[in-house]
Amino acid sequence: MSPVDTAWLRMDRSVNRMVIVGVMKLHGPVDLDRLARTLSVRLLAYPRFHQRVETSSTGSWWVDDTHFDIARHIKRVRLPGAAGKVELEAFVAELCSQPLDPTHPLWQFHIIEDYEGGVALVPRFHHAIADGMALVAVLLSMTDETPDAPLHGGEADFRPDRDAHGHGLFAPMAKALDRGVQASGELWRLALKLLARPGSAAKLLQGGVAVASELAYLLLMPSDSQTRFKGAPCGSKRVAWSVPLALPEVKAISRALDCSVNDMLLTSVAGALRGYLEDKGDPTVGVEVRALVPLNLRPPGSEHELGNYFGIVAVELPVGIADPIHRLREVRRRMAELKQSYEAPVTFGLFAALGFAPKLAQDRLFDMLLSRATAVMTNVPGPQHALYLAGARLEEIMFWVPQSGDIGMGVSILSFGGNVQFGLVTDAAMVPDPEAIIARFNPEFEQLLYHVLMEPWGEDEGEQPEPEPAPKPKRRKAVVNKAAPKKALEKKPVVKKAASKKPAITPVPAAPKPSKTTGRASNARTRAKQPA
Repeated sequence: MSPVDTAWLRMDRSVNRMVIVGVMKLHGPVDLDRLARTLSVRLLAYPRFHQRVETSSTGSWWVDDTHFDIARHIKRVRLPGAAGKVELEAFVAELCSQPLDPTHPLWQFHIIEDYEGGVALVPRFHHAIADGMALVAVLLSMTDETPDAPLHGGEADFRPDRDAHGHGLFAPMAKALDRGVQASGELWRLALKLLARPGSAAKLLQGGVAVASELAYLLLMPSDSQTRFKGAPCGSKRVAWSVPLALPEVKAISRALDCSVNDMLLTSVAGALRGYLEDKGDPTVGVEVRALVPLNLRPPGSEHELGNYFGIVAVELPVGIADPIHRLREVRRRMAELKQSYEAPVTFGLFAALGFAPKLAQDRLFDMLLSRATAVMTNVPGPQHALYLAGARLEEIMFWVPQSGDIGMGVSILSFGGNVQFGLVTDAAMVPDPEAIIARFNPEFEQLLYHVLMEPWGEDEGEQPEPEPAPKPKRRKAVVNKAAPKKALEKKPVVKKAASKKPAITPVPAAPKPSKTTGRASNARTRAKQPA
């Protein structure tokens, strides 16, 4: 078992299980015997799924389960009562709270019979097997592009859309991955030094050493806002997911607002959290919610390889900004900053180092990092064409990421078949009603849509003023750039546009381009001081 996989194996807690849970909805009628046979044959083609974990004082490794029984892993169940979405959400929430049997392979499938005229599949996988990107790829590789495909062969070949909303967003960081892995030993020594002498972080942040300053910032960054979303989890989970949004419509609005689809989705998440707090009578002015976002660092073509191959970046959601357009501008500016960050490769290297470290040291470091965040959030682009599993059409797919430490909220965004959906899992001690947040996602997106539709027509407005630029964040200078001359900024003249019959959409102002040498740490600290 790799050191990174070992780190995730040891992260299990009674209140937060390291189990990835999903739902796959199949259109009926469904041949249940064929479905169970297809799952068994295609999943067991991966050796990892008939292996269990063996652990000793020297480490952990995968071994074949000599008592493997497929009936222990694929089960058929029926939901109680109306057997609808509410009952399925309750069933999935219960599975999110239950541990997998450590004496056998760490996965399970529940086949929910007679769900909305078809079948719902509920897979569970331990995070030590693979990360979310790899597991979604494995699940989709078991599907076919035609309903009459043979049991062996004909499987759909899933490759993430490199231009989709969640993939490739931080592509420049992947180039620094090798530096993070190769420096894992040095990162471990540096982490111990920071724990023993937190004051040394200031020198690193001023020194311009990108990787070291990123690690210092991640371990010692200030906590985000104290809201009802933070606290001590009880271990009882609640789940909910939204009705689908049409992805072509989302892309059209993002083009009109001159921003990415990812910017729009994050803006909607921040707005939904804000609305929930307001409904509870909680203050929202200046509230920042930090989400830890797993970032795929796999090279192209390796999506089916099991194991964990991702880093983590910290995304601050400007929940305190009421106006959706102003909130979108700020999200866009922050995401532009993150594109030059070293956080993902740095955390990947740190995970590798922690896999060799004593569990006590791992827990202490992770607790430091996780206590400064509120949620875990992941964004996976799926295929946009029709897929079939055991001859039945796959209608929807959703999954929920596990939370670590005392984090009590997980946000999932997944696109599939021309739609995009939000999923939410929460700890009942903090948010007992995640459906109230989920119900706000689509209306938040519609506010951005209304802004586009309500823009004045060019022939009535005549000359369109140049949009006001987003405020430039203050930056610390790296030592290597200390003597570098400053370039004069040229002010672009206002271009007068002729009247047009087409609506003139005011784009979101372009965010300032971050420096490649300074990293993100001081920018994030400066941003925390800016008013919402």
